[in-house]
Amino acid sequence: MSLKKRYLTVLPCILFLFYGQVTLGQNKYEREYRIKKSQFPKAALDYISDKIEDTRRVRFYKETDSTKISYEAKFKKDRLRYSVEFDEDGTLEDIEILIKEVDIPNDSYAQITKYLDAQFSKYRIRRMQQQYPVGEDDIETTIRNAFQNLMLPNINYEFIVSGKKKNGYEQFEILFDSQGNFVNLRKSLPPNYDHVLY
Repeated sequence: MSLKKRYLTVLPCILFLFYGQVTLGQNKYEREYRIKKSQFPKAALDYISDKIEDTRRVRFYKETDSTKISYEAKFKKDRLRYSVEFDEDGTLEDIEILIKEVDIPNDSYAQITKYLDAQFSKYRIRRMQQQYPVGEDDIETTIRNAFQNLMLPNINYEFIVSGKKKNGYEQFEILFDSQGNFVNLRKSLPPNYDHVLY
């Protein structure tokens, strides 16, 4: 076989394998499992124990996805449903609050729906969360801002959407910034709602 024919045979195989790796990297195979308080990382529990004293329905979860393991404490405080996420070592990653459409500024929500309309022929928003990531702020500031439910320029909105594309409906986790600009999209497996709900 000539070198040119080998090249033309091998190149499509390499491109196919590369494409498969790229698309798999965008999938999110996340599962949450309810765990006992004693199984929650001690560092995380020590850190939030005084902050969840006056809360209701405190539940602890271990979350695994295709890239990492994390832990979440979910609870209700001042009529809001919170999810506080930690890494395996008990370091705070973010705090999320379950929200509705009315909780998002009109301009931001319009920007988000514009993106969703362009991406999907039909879609259904399954869940919306306001996210306070630990970034430039220190952990104490992030916690204070989240528990005061402040509208800040560094928050994100996380949407779980069932969207229709050419292959039918699929579920996606989509992240937007505070202005409603698209940040990230990951295809996800539909969760088991019997263990995800608060």
